[in-house]
Amino acid sequence: MHLCVHKLKVSSISTPETGEVQVIGRIMATLGTFCAVAAIIWPPGVTALEDENREALRMAVERLRYTEDAADPAADHHARRLMALFYERRNFLPAWEDGRKRRSLLTVVENAYQDGLDPADYHLSDLLEQDARVRAAKLRSSEEWAAFELDLTDALISLIHHQRFGKADALSQHTTWNYREELGESLVLEIAERALHEGSLRASLEESIPRGFYYRRLRDALARYRDIASSGGWPSIDGGPSFAFGLSDERVPVLAARLAITGDLDEAHSYEELRTVDGRLKEAVRRFQERHSLQPDGVAGPATLRALNVPVEQRIEQLRLTLERARWVLGGLGKDFVVVNIAAFRAYVVADRQVAWETRVVIGKAQQQTPVFRDELQYIVFNPTWTVPYRIATREMLPEIKAQPDWFERRDFDLMNSVGDRLDPSTIDWASVTRQNFNYILVQRPGPNNALGEVKFMFPNEYAVYLHDTPSRQLFGSPDRAFSHGCIRVENPLELAEILLASNGWDRRRIEGAIASGETTTVFLAKPLPILLLYWTANVTPDGIVHFYRDVYRRDPAIAQALDGPFTIE
Repeated sequence: MHLCVHKLKVSSISTPETGEVQVIGRIMATLGTFCAVAAIIWPPGVTALEDENREALRMAVERLRYTEDAADPAADHHARRLMALFYERRNFLPAWEDGRKRRSLLTVVENAYQDGLDPADYHLSDLLEQDARVRAAKLRSSEEWAAFELDLTDALISLIHHQRFGKADALSQHTTWNYREELGESLVLEIAERALHEGSLRASLEESIPRGFYYRRLRDALARYRDIASSGGWPSIDGGPSFAFGLSDERVPVLAARLAITGDLDEAHSYEELRTVDGRLKEAVRRFQERHSLQPDGVAGPATLRALNVPVEQRIEQLRLTLERARWVLGGLGKDFVVVNIAAFRAYVVADRQVAWETRVVIGKAQQQTPVFRDELQYIVFNPTWTVPYRIATREMLPEIKAQPDWFERRDFDLMNSVGDRLDPSTIDWASVTRQNFNYILVQRPGPNNALGEVKFMFPNEYAVYLHDTPSRQLFGSPDRAFSHGCIRVENPLELAEILLASNGWDRRRIEGAIASGETTTVFLAKPLPILLLYWTANVTPDGIVHFYRDVYRRDPAIAQALDGPFTIE
């Protein structure tokens, strides 16, 4: 009707000042013409229907706010409160009248599968059915339209929330979790509104929820392994002698086919006749071992065979869970940080969003697991002392102290009371000391016996966990490196110190001089650096090589259950 009014104004202005009857006549003629056209363009009752749709939407939103009856259709929605806020901010104006926007959302929902999410969580089948009814003009009542509106908006808000923060609740999976962003209802609603108003809903969401190159590599790897699954997966290899160089065995063609499917071997046809492990096949086995944290000796023994026979579905699941874990953290990261992947037994320095350095690490044993959390790496200590945690002192060291009179002297430990006064161990009646009445502090002096080695990297936290050197160098040669009490032992700690202190003006020579002095020296970083302790059982390198790690702490099943289960966003 705005067009009709606009034309009336033009006609009135063009009328001569004299001849009032002529003015009125022209106005009436124009009104008749344009209202006749309006009757064709806007059928009778459209405005009333729009008001009716808006009122039905308002009533439906109020049910979201105030009804918890499971029989109510609103009970099927996951983001009830956010949806109510969304429409209240819009004064209950419909959001999905544009069919192109609806179909764009349907495409985005379908593509959630590529991220390891389930499109069924976002009402895909119902949305497709209702959209087909709209296009066939079979969705007639205002109540039906309001229900369709809410389903579409619930899908959008739920998907934004999951893509930005993850679907599984990280805190319920890890009680130590401390770096999940605020769920940010304002952020979610802003992303939703922006997506609706910009030209491409999909492009808008990708811009508003950036995850970077690493996430894209994970997603590509998931697609590749799903393609392998759809092509029949890979064959299982029967048990038998280890596949060492020179072995002739009927199973060799199966081994070659298995390695070729995952790209560890370039082609397998020649082994159908050869049936012998040659240098090329040995190298393919070694590549597979490196990708699965196995001893890379090129011999496919029992451990390697077990990894080869893991079904493709399990590898797909590991990638899917890693994508979920990535969503927990990637949205709020800067470009420079340190990360420890506990499951991979590796630590990385990321500079300008690229891995600049990495090293092997030792993590906590299954009984004393390294926690996952985020903190800031603040300072480095050269020639550190080690204050033994109470649990270790009473459970592990007290029996040794009782059995070995020279324990303190041999191990370079000082004995302190609770206020820090040094005590003479020979004056203590150790036979009467128990875990219950142990009121002492054990402090190991700097030196070659010190459990922390020559350097420790501090990010003060309630778990007393940090990165440090170790005199037990032989442990880094083990494929599974879960040996510590929870702290993280670093294979190349001086290299890490050199990287972290470069902005302080410290080089390797100065670091080695500080260590050679024998004095305990503390150096604060010029700028604290974020450090993340994560647990990811899959990884993709910059060149697209997919790595899988053993679920050493058995955390994957709980994440999978949460990712596949019901959810509510509040």
